[in-house]
Amino acid sequence: MSVIKVENVSKQYRLGQVGTGTLGNDLNRLWHRMRGKEDPYLKIGEENDRTKSSASQYVWALQDINFEVGQGEVLGIIGRNGAGKSTLLKILSRTTLPTKGEVRMKGRIASLLEVGTGFHPDLSGRDNVFLNGAILGMTKQEIKKNFDAIVDFAGVERYIETPVKRYSSGMYVRLAFAVAAFLEPEILIVDEVLAVGDAEFQKKCLGKMKDVSSNNGRTILFVSHNMTAVKNLCGTVMYMRNGRLSEIGPTNQVINSYLSHNVNSSLRLEYENRETAPGNQYVTVKRLEVVPHLEDETDPITIDTEVDIEFEFWNNVENGILNLSMGISTLADEHICQVISNISPLSKGLCKSVCRIPAHFLNDGIYKIAMLIVENQEKVIFDFTETVTFEVNESRTPSSWHGKWPGFIRPQFDFNLAMQHQYQK
Repeated sequence: MSVIKVENVSKQYRLGQVGTGTLGNDLNRLWHRMRGKEDPYLKIGEENDRTKSSASQYVWALQDINFEVGQGEVLGIIGRNGAGKSTLLKILSRTTLPTKGEVRMKGRIASLLEVGTGFHPDLSGRDNVFLNGAILGMTKQEIKKNFDAIVDFAGVERYIETPVKRYSSGMYVRLAFAVAAFLEPEILIVDEVLAVGDAEFQKKCLGKMKDVSSNNGRTILFVSHNMTAVKNLCGTVMYMRNGRLSEIGPTNQVINSYLSHNVNSSLRLEYENRETAPGNQYVTVKRLEVVPHLEDETDPITIDTEVDIEFEFWNNVENGILNLSMGISTLADEHICQVISNISPLSKGLCKSVCRIPAHFLNDGIYKIAMLIVENQEKVIFDFTETVTFEVNESRTPSSWHGKWPGFIRPQFDFNLAMQHQYQK
């Protein structure tokens, strides 16, 4: 059963001005809206790309958004800053109205869109719990019943009688989240506010959201730039780009699409000019390249493919005692492994290293390579932050397996399987 249904929702803003510019026009717009008519002042706007300048004052913060969320689902919403995520949540929270389209929602909504939203700075933490609970539509008895649990979860018992204007931003969000989580809304909307809290509190909040979703059947919309948190919490993810819905689907698939759009995806980095190449007094980078062992260069890299990582650099110090360290990680910065070379005394000049990633090591996914150069196994003398990326594809046909294998590595081990016969007397 769908508790949220968004149909053809669009939102247009006029930059630099609120409303239409005159009170008469604003009233005329309201009159058209009350009668279900189209906005008479709607203009042809441009896509909301914050990286480009334009003479037009009209932009579409959202364009033709369509999706449904069922009861008990946790939907993650990801995208770059300015993609329209917060605008969408404000429409769902009924803070603002869409320019076009319709939103249908069932049940009470609790929104955490900004730190301390709904709190009065001069009231104590206790008073704000009751105030915020009332704003969310709860009765005084419901608030009293959950008050001790709210304070305990927030961890601000010592300051509960203190005006919240003296709270840190982390204490603010602790109390705000605790009120929303314990006062049992059917729909909880969370927009990046957990980033203010410390690691322990973020872990506690994610656990609470999992619990209320799976056990209590509440629906959660979760906006975050923390891909690990999105993976841990959300079963479905929606990716937004420039105000449009780019993709919606399984968490790992959509996160990989988002990250691949926002990295410099390349199998090769090379610097022809030594003077402008990355480096320092110890080393200067020439080339970092992923070289797959393929019969046909146009074939994709699969789990059956051996891959060489070739790294060329100029050693600027005579007889330098150097180690190379190669890191393999996902696009979401989930570290998989670190590979370290043997110590090598090197003469001055151009050096080349090759590290082979064997077949049947990496699972299907998108990976990136980073390099460190270490002196005497102790001192990092150069951290090459530019990375190359490559994608490993599944080699089996879909009919022979069920779903994606879990994890990031997928080694192929030998099993010694023998049949043993046991006879009954």
